[in-house]
Amino acid sequence: MKATIWHNPACGTSRKTLAILEETPGVEVTVVEYLKSPPSAEKLGQLYKSAGLTPQQGLRLRGTDAEGRGLPQAGAEAVLAAMAAEPALIERPLVETDKGVRLCRPQEKVHEIL
Repeated sequence: MKATIWHNPACGTSRKTLAILEETPGVEVTVVEYLKSPPSAEKLGQLYKSAGLTPQQGLRLRGTDAEGRGLPQAGAEAVLAAMAAEPALIERPLVETDKGVRLCRPQEKVHEIL
């Protein structure tokens, strides 16, 4: 099974999720450090739709200026555009497999798509 993780190596939850993926037999992991290679607004929209989340639910509030900018109340397109322009606004980690997409907070959520 192929799995892609949008990963931040400085995040403990992201590291723990990556460890679960790497320790699961038969999983071929692609790691995307999204702060260095941010996904497009279109890709983010697809990921959130597949995860059953709104872009606002995927917005990182802690340690960002998202609230001050009114992003939690903004429309989906504005939120996605802000995330694509400033990837620190993306809550992590997002994991995509053939079985779906999960925002893996807590990291155990990754088991739902393995």
